[in-house]
Amino acid sequence: MTTEDILKLSLDMADLKEVPADTAVYCPGRGIRRVLAGIDIDGAELLLAREQGFDLALAHHPGGGTAVLRWDEVFVRHVELMVRAGVPEDVAQAAVEEKLFEDRIVGQTRNYDRVPALARLLGIAYMNIHTPLDEIGRRRMAAAAGELPSRATVADLIAHFRARFGEFHHALTEIQCPVGGTDNRLGRVAVAHGAGTNGGYPVAKAYFDHGVDTLIYIHCQPSVVRQLTREYGVKGKNLVVTGHIASDSVGINPFLDRLRELGLEVIALGLVGP
Repeated sequence: MTTEDILKLSLDMADLKEVPADTAVYCPGRGIRRVLAGIDIDGAELLLAREQGFDLALAHHPGGGTAVLRWDEVFVRHVELMVRAGVPEDVAQAAVEEKLFEDRIVGQTRNYDRVPALARLLGIAYMNIHTPLDEIGRRRMAAAAGELPSRATVADLIAHFRARFGEFHHALTEIQCPVGGTDNRLGRVAVAHGAGTNGGYPVAKAYFDHGVDTLIYIHCQPSVVRQLTREYGVKGKNLVVTGHIASDSVGINPFLDRLRELGLEVIALGLVGP
């Protein structure tokens, strides 16, 4: 296989027609048979891959290039997810504006060629696949949440996720409900994932103000939790945080399994197993 074949497979599995801005092939490769895959592939992992005879270092998170410089283009995807959940488009657009502004400014600080340059020097194929695999994970979690009735509780959702996905059962982290309570009714559920990173307070507020009762983030800043608790903690709204690495693994593992089915040897580094 080639790096382009692997990239196309991820797009097909996620039902995406274009390569998202946070996904890139930094060093193309052909005849790929052995893959070292991880959520973060940096200098040490590239050296390990070269030493151990891997043909490709496959990261989940962006490692450089335009994938770290055009992050804001992926964050806009929150608008699509919010609109699908019933948030008016103008409200959804306003909810992402501040973060888009921040990302465009912060992008100028990135040392964007440090890791890709190392991969070129080592002569190893290197790429990352972010949004496509997060979209696979988002769909899996949304489908699982949809198996529960709206009268179920947050505790029921947490138990169902742990039973349904080995990644949550095996993770060292726990699924948390830092806003609301596990005895609360689920009501309408939305999974806000697959848009670069979590939407923070403005995106959560947009969901809560427009009919979503339980919002799922894979991670969340403490300041956001405090703000949401002050505003929604007594209103029956729930924020469920499933855990970054376990949740990423829910989307990555099916893709790596598909690569193995196609005959590639894939060694996973730092993922939570299914």
